[in-house]
Amino acid sequence: QVQLVESGGGLVQAGGSLTLSCAASGRTFSNYAMNWFRQAPGKEREFVAGISGSGGSTGYADSVKGRFTISRDNAKNTVYLQMNSLEAEDTAVYFCNAQLYYSVRPALVGSWGQGTQVTVSS
Repeated sequence: QVQLVESGGGLVQAGGSLTLSCAASGRTFSNYAMNWFRQAPGKEREFVAGISGSGGSTGYADSVKGRFTISRDNAKNTVYLQMNSLEAEDTAVYFCNAQLYYSVRPALVGSWGQGTQVTVSS
C-alpha cells in the first residue's frame, strides 16, 4: 500500500485557480499511476485526471479538459493538479489515488488519500 496525503484545497471564486498536491510514501512512487477523483455532495465519485508512472501519459475527464493539468515530480513523490478557470460545478472533495497500472478511465481501486475540499463560489 502507498500512503497519500492531499493538500491545497480551499475556497476560490469562479474563474480563479487552485493547485492541489498529493504527497506519497511507503512504496516506489514512480511505479504507480496517479489519479485525481472528485465527489460532490449526493453524487458518485468521478475521475478527473490521471498520469502514468513516468509522467509520459495523461488523461482528463471531458468536463475539465483544457482547464486542469495533472503533473508529477517523482523525485519529490508528489502529484499535482493545477485547476484554472474554476466553475461552481467543480465544487467537490478531491481525492488522490494510486494504482499499479495507468488507464484512461481508471476504476475505483487502489490506494486513496483522505480528500481535500474545493469550493468554488459563483
